[in-house]
Amino acid sequence: MELDQSLVGLTGPQFVFEVEKRHIRQFAEAIGDPNPLYVDEAYAKTTIYGGIIAPPSFPVAIGADSGQGIELPLDYSRMLHGEQEFIYRRPIRPGDRLHCQMKVTDVYEREGKNGPMQFLVMDTEMKDDEGELVVISRTNIIYRTLASNKA
Repeated sequence: MELDQSLVGLTGPQFVFEVEKRHIRQFAEAIGDPNPLYVDEAYAKTTIYGGIIAPPSFPVAIGADSGQGIELPLDYSRMLHGEQEFIYRRPIRPGDRLHCQMKVTDVYEREGKNGPMQFLVMDTEMKDDEGELVVISRTNIIYRTLASNKA
């Protein structure tokens, strides 16, 4: 199946992720970022943030093991992770309860070196308990066409 516009608007189930200090600390350690803003409460209180915040790429870990993605009628062996972007409204903090849901927001095609390339854009919106947007985790997937599989 080739990508088509009917995929736009498909959503996965909503799930809640409760952010704990240990999640932030473990993520910072895993990516090798020693910034005390992510682990040292005394230091973090002296900054403009007033406390610990999560590293900017932290949303990639939210829902990674939750199984809360979208069931797409596509051949997953033809999908490549092309790009990841985080669009913040405010920092993620310990104690946040993030209400998350993934949605297909765009499908488009571009000409590549070896022919047409198809792209699938999936946004995971993460909102707080008040329904205010905290961050959008945007994933751009390259969907290899059958022609590019033969190359």
